[in-house]
Amino acid sequence: MNHLPDSISLPQDLRTIPPGQLPHLCSALRDDLIDTISKTGGHFAANLGVIELTVALHYVCNTPHDEVIWDVGHQSYPHKMLTGRKHLFDQIRKKGGISGFPKRTESEYDVFGTGHSSTSLSAIAGLCMAAQQQGIQKNHVAIIGDGALSGGQAFEALNHIGHLQLPVIVILNDNQIGIDPSTGALGNRLRQLQPQQPNFFTDLGFEYYGPVNGHDVIALVHLLKERIPVHRPLLLHINTVKGKGYSPAEFQQTAWHATGKFDKINPSKTTALSPSEKYQDIAGKTLLKLAHQYPLLVAITPAMVSGSSLHFMQEAYPDRVFDVGIAEQHAVTFAGGLAAGGLTPFCFIYSTFLQRGIDQLIHDVCLQSLPVIFCIDRAGIVGEDGPTHHGLFDLPILRSIPGLIVASPSCREELEQMMLVALHYGKGPFCIRYPRGSSISIPQTLNHPITIGKGMCLRKGRHVALLALGNMVSTAWEVASLLEMEDIDASVYDMRFAKPLDTELLNHCHATYPIICAMEDSPLQGGTPMEMAAYLHGKPSAAAFIAIGYPDEFIEHGSIPELMEQHHMTPIQIAQKITRPFRALYPTYS
Repeated sequence: MNHLPDSISLPQDLRTIPPGQLPHLCSALRDDLIDTISKTGGHFAANLGVIELTVALHYVCNTPHDEVIWDVGHQSYPHKMLTGRKHLFDQIRKKGGISGFPKRTESEYDVFGTGHSSTSLSAIAGLCMAAQQQGIQKNHVAIIGDGALSGGQAFEALNHIGHLQLPVIVILNDNQIGIDPSTGALGNRLRQLQPQQPNFFTDLGFEYYGPVNGHDVIALVHLLKERIPVHRPLLLHINTVKGKGYSPAEFQQTAWHATGKFDKINPSKTTALSPSEKYQDIAGKTLLKLAHQYPLLVAITPAMVSGSSLHFMQEAYPDRVFDVGIAEQHAVTFAGGLAAGGLTPFCFIYSTFLQRGIDQLIHDVCLQSLPVIFCIDRAGIVGEDGPTHHGLFDLPILRSIPGLIVASPSCREELEQMMLVALHYGKGPFCIRYPRGSSISIPQTLNHPITIGKGMCLRKGRHVALLALGNMVSTAWEVASLLEMEDIDASVYDMRFAKPLDTELLNHCHATYPIICAMEDSPLQGGTPMEMAAYLHGKPSAAAFIAIGYPDEFIEHGSIPELMEQHHMTPIQIAQKITRPFRALYPTYS
């Protein structure tokens, strides 16, 4: 096992090494990365694939004066290890530790945050133009993966850079895989490019060089020294292997894209900690059952086949599952076109990535009342990936759109039921949002068939009404048990729908209970609890209303339990928020 020398902590240290020693340094950096991530978990295979490129860039470029952007930012771990943060890696993605993505507030070497893909070319164009406008001489480099290049914003930026003839260096890191293997005509065309032949990039005004071996660090150094600085747009096409240097990751690149802790010597001994099926698997298997019965059902995802568990349906019906690449806007409007053409489209998309298709959702789907079903995965906080990946903004946005049904199942049984209800709805778009991770079971929900816009009572009490949405229903159960120890009898209501609100249930609770507590895993500002409070405002009653949600700020990374505790969202904290005002208002209530 090699180790990166302690004397190499910053790029200026790296530049003192003779070029012939760089392969050994790359080997040591790769060993350190494997050792670290086996203990902490994190994005793995993509980082192994850019070791040599990272070393070559910091060896040749005068960073941080020269500006380098990584796209997608989950491949920035080697960059961070070489820019003063190697000693912090045992805390990566942990609360209070360094981020798993580039972050401007973390280091001057992180010139632009890139938690989502396909943004680097627009950003590097802006940075280059800003330098030109101020008469500052520096080099500008953007590393973009072939998967990220499939995103529409990347094409917009290529078009603009070529038009302006900006002196930027675009390094296309071509490993033929995002999370799943890359799809689309662009990936096929990249594999056909030949040196010194006109192609798509030269047609846009770029000088093209490649493809070259992205794991020959000495050759990369020579190439960069020859080509930098540039006076017109340059695209360097390099071929890399995702998972390079760790055979399990090379063999199973999708499985090792991101990982928890693992045994680096015997990875087959690593055991999964998940005690039950994930929500994504429940959704994927339910979709397959529905696909058997409904031949017009189709599925769409923006490069998240495995992440959304669409592989179940893809294996059975490959012609009815569409992976459109990292192109969320296209995914949404494509789904709208499928619906307009008479099919029943299920669009599977993570909450954080749906943000990128909101205009299409409003203009192309909702405005036309097209019956597209959106299965919104990773809703709420997601933990260690942090603010770029938390699914916190979907509810405030979605609830503001006319004609949109927004459902949030509390358990696996409700998720299955809601997918069937959505399929039969047919009057317009229907959203089903569910969290990351293991599912829970609440069998009694099966005794209450789902009616759109109606909640249900899971537990009947006298003193407090707990109104919960989605995965906060299980939290409400725990809160009710804690209140019971204080002789406070709480009802638990599963609201089921963020839109439309069950106003009949709200009116009943307002007239019945001294205290109402509404909770969901969303920002309070624009969230469902505040909408409930607004609805009840002014109605004659002595009921006190407590709203539980996240504050009006970007939530940092950390484990989900840690973040819930930090923002006073744990069952014991919620119970305390209820107990104190209850005792103050009703000291002798029984």
